[in-house]
Amino acid sequence: MGAAHGAPRVRVDSGEIEGLRARVDGVTLSEFRGIPFAAPPLGNLRWRPPRPAAPWEGVREARRFGPRCMQRPLFSDMVFRSDGISEDCLYLNVWTPARAAKLPVLVYFYGGGFEAGDGSEPRYDGASLAACGIVTVTVNYRLGVFGFLALPALAAESQAHAAGNYGLLDQVAALHWVKANIDRFGGDPAHVTIGGESAGSISVNALATSARARGLFARAIGESGALIAPIAPQALAAAERAGAVFSARIGAKSLEALRALPAAALLRAANPAVMPAPSFAPDLDGYFLKEPPAATFERGAQADVPLLLGSNSEEASFSAILKGGSPTPAHYRSAILRLFGPRAGRALALYPGNRASEVRRSATALAGDLFIAHTTWAWMDMQRRRGRAPVYFYGFDQARPAKRHPGRGEAPDSGAVHSAEIEYALGNLGGNAVYAWTPADGEVSRIMEGYFAQFIKSGDPNGPGLPHWPRVRAARGGLLRQRIGTTVGTVIDRGAARQKFLRRYFALNPQSP
Repeated sequence: MGAAHGAPRVRVDSGEIEGLRARVDGVTLSEFRGIPFAAPPLGNLRWRPPRPAAPWEGVREARRFGPRCMQRPLFSDMVFRSDGISEDCLYLNVWTPARAAKLPVLVYFYGGGFEAGDGSEPRYDGASLAACGIVTVTVNYRLGVFGFLALPALAAESQAHAAGNYGLLDQVAALHWVKANIDRFGGDPAHVTIGGESAGSISVNALATSARARGLFARAIGESGALIAPIAPQALAAAERAGAVFSARIGAKSLEALRALPAAALLRAANPAVMPAPSFAPDLDGYFLKEPPAATFERGAQADVPLLLGSNSEEASFSAILKGGSPTPAHYRSAILRLFGPRAGRALALYPGNRASEVRRSATALAGDLFIAHTTWAWMDMQRRRGRAPVYFYGFDQARPAKRHPGRGEAPDSGAVHSAEIEYALGNLGGNAVYAWTPADGEVSRIMEGYFAQFIKSGDPNGPGLPHWPRVRAARGGLLRQRIGTTVGTVIDRGAARQKFLRRYFALNPQSP
């Protein structure tokens, strides 16, 4: 890396960029924001695999985050530093120590249900991990109708006869960019870890099974989520039918007409509050995904790399099961009967609810499993059984502290809710001013970020000053799992029976929540 007037400069394949200097934890960093890794997917490039970024002359400023991809404001916890919103959004960001050489690399994909999110969010900031000696990259990828629309006409124009999954192909393009350019930022392209939370974790799971991403990463981190039932990819034919219905509803009679629509109009039309719209999500396009990831893992044909993954203690609320009813045994039994019908007795044996406190615990566990925790557990179990590389499995149970300015009647979280671990894991508590973080939270973050940093560096989360974390293996009637919270240590996960029950349930009811 070179520098002019103290600002760091790097020459990438497309041209020279100039970033920012920062100092974090006593380490001088170079930060580059808004680097184009692909051509803007505009006009005729809408709903096509990403193309290479065009070269530029002179020095391009890389001091501002690029625009976030087209999305509606769906999640109140999303805070953006991006330069507005645009269909021209295929940019990435790099944080690296100022004098870096052959350092491990983390490429992180944001969550948001494939509908929202951005690499500029403060909770994903890469400075803290960079100060630990890791070149950290966040990546934008297309979302919603822009990233996942499938149509017969799109398949017909594709050499691979594929449609959909453009957002996932953006991630692959970013990984190719990293492989070609990251050494110029002091990173080692042979030691890339991919990671993400929620939709980002689901993406990591999908990338681990796609031939398009093979050889582009050496380790993987998944925080809450996998592309496994009940979040399995839809069949291409089903995705195409849904896309055709959507096109007809908005009056677009051809692919050309769809591509001619202004981005804002298309985003508005895809809002289910405006008109019925399908869920735009990954499909079995035959190019990025040829089969469900679960099938690939069961064959042992995935990228067999070290894996660190886990889920949180309160991924969803017990109210999702009780549908507004009070947590009484009677209400709970009725809810279980509605969900599982003739299998309700077995469900109650695995998720018992004989008193109010037990109802809360079991309904919270079931809601989390049905939402996303089961997919994470299944991913862990498939890699454990079918792979050779080690798996490190965590359960995060640190409830965030009270908000600095809570709303009337608003109480602190009772457990670790979905996405709550991100700031702890990436060392970014200070970037979230909503919560009154305590020294205990700081210690949990030190440990969890330490685990992540060690894993990114070596494929093993263990290191000096960190409680020992064994890889997953059978022990005392369960599996070893690392509890991460105010108490950190190894526990025995005895959830195999309930996860087996849910797997059978989803096999028979693939569309169930």
